[in-house]
Amino acid sequence: MTMTAHAQETSIQEIERIWMERAIRSARESVTNGGGPFGALVVKDGEVVAVGNNQVTATLDPTAHAEVSVMRAACKQLDTFSLEGCVLVTSCEPCPMCLSSALWARVDRIVYAADRHDAAVAGFDDRRFYDLFDKKPASMWPMPVERLDVANRTAPFDEWLAKSDRVDY
Repeated sequence: MTMTAHAQETSIQEIERIWMERAIRSARESVTNGGGPFGALVVKDGEVVAVGNNQVTATLDPTAHAEVSVMRAACKQLDTFSLEGCVLVTSCEPCPMCLSSALWARVDRIVYAADRHDAAVAGFDDRRFYDLFDKKPASMWPMPVERLDVANRTAPFDEWLAKSDRVDY
């Protein structure tokens, strides 16, 4: 790898960490405001198009996960139903519904921090749904789904578990 390629890779990783911090901040704000511990953003051409968080209990909509909410907002912002050329950055590994939604939206790539096991510890155990999708290895998916290791990846879940007035779902 040349110095230029290495510098570009480092720069991309730093930018992705900044995006991830923003997604985690959105998740933490959601917990503070009575929502679920999930946050996400959509990026196109290096610019954040939309930021969102979990709206399930706020809107009484079981499909209003952070990823779905932010993809809806990004589509409105971009005036299109296709998020081709976009990156979905999310505080937690997307559940199968959100993965499917990202596929339908034609998202180029997904980057997440906490994983399904971190979510299960906080009471969000979607293992039975993941089992339906785990038949095909991730390497065969039409878009990369990659974990970005950040130190505070479980902060939204920690705050969620510490919140005595949370609405479990």
